This record gives sequence, structure tokens and C-alpha cells, in this order.
Amino acid sequence: MSLRFVLDPELTPELRQQLVALWVDVTNAGGAVGFVPPVTAADVRRIADPTFAGITDGPDRLLVGYAGERPAAALFFCDNRFDLKAHWCVLKRVMVHPGAQGHGYGLALMREAERLGRQLGFEALHVTVRDGAGVDRFYRRLGYREVGRLPGALRVAPGDDRDEILMWLDLTTDSAC
Repeated sequence: MSLRFVLDPELTPELRQQLVALWVDVTNAGGAVGFVPPVTAADVRRIADPTFAGITDGPDRLLVGYAGERPAAALFFCDNRFDLKAHWCVLKRVMVHPGAQGHGYGLALMREAERLGRQLGFEALHVTVRDGAGVDRFYRRLGYREVGRLPGALRVAPGDDRDEILMWLDLTTDSAC
């Protein structure tokens, strides 16, 4: 089954609940989306609620990939809120449901984000990756390049600090597609 993508779907209470559930499932399966497992919906809502406000009140955007009627993948286009950085965008909370892994949904989600990034007029996309999870290899295969690291910036547990890897995709060339 392929994903049906919707940019800026109506953020109904039901969709909010589904996205929080996705976020919880991704985190508890080991996904690096802002938390360390185990988390509950209440834990995630502390971050999700202000994230949703950035969408409903602007200027952020939400991309959801639906498998049938349920969200199976999502990410947030986050505005830099700084005019000198208006030409590029940060992708946050890139999530694919653990039960949907291995079906190419991550690739499809990122390619749709790339397509939309171009359509929205961005010259580049930026993601940050938690070192040690191997996710940076996925982004490299998509054309992202490492442009820096913040050493030990992410404390996932006492005595377990991880680098935050800064990755960049130039949208001004066709080579990224």
C-alpha cells in the first residue's frame, strides 16, 4: 500500500490524538524524535501541543502520509522565524510508524518533503539526527550531507551523551532528486 500525502490537513482533535499516538509508538520503538523511551501520550503532548500551535497559528506546516485512513508517517516543516534564514526550512519529528517500517514509507515521506520544499520556494532543507542510531546513513542516501556536529549535545541517559548531526539538502540543484 502506498501513502497518500496531505500537506496541512485540518488539525482536528482526532488527528492530534493520532499524531501523538504515532509519536509515542515511534519513540517507544527507539525512534529519535525528541524523547527517549519509554514515553506516554502525556509526555509527548508537552511538546506536541506547542508544535501543533505552530501549525494552527502559523508559520509551521504539517505533512502527513496516510495508509488508508490512518497516519502512518508525518513530519513538520518548521519555519526558522528569522528573515535571514527564510530561504531554508527545518524538518522536525520525521516519523514512520514502526509497524509500517520496511515498506518504503520513509523514502516516500522524504521525497514528498523534498518536492514540497521546492514548491514552497525553499532552497534547502535541514534535519538534525541523533548520532548512534544509524539514521544519518538514510539521509545520506537521499542526498543530505553532514554539515556539522554538536558534540555531546543530546543527553539520552546519564553518562550517554550523543552528538547531534546537522544534515543539509540543497534544493537548488536537481541532483538531490
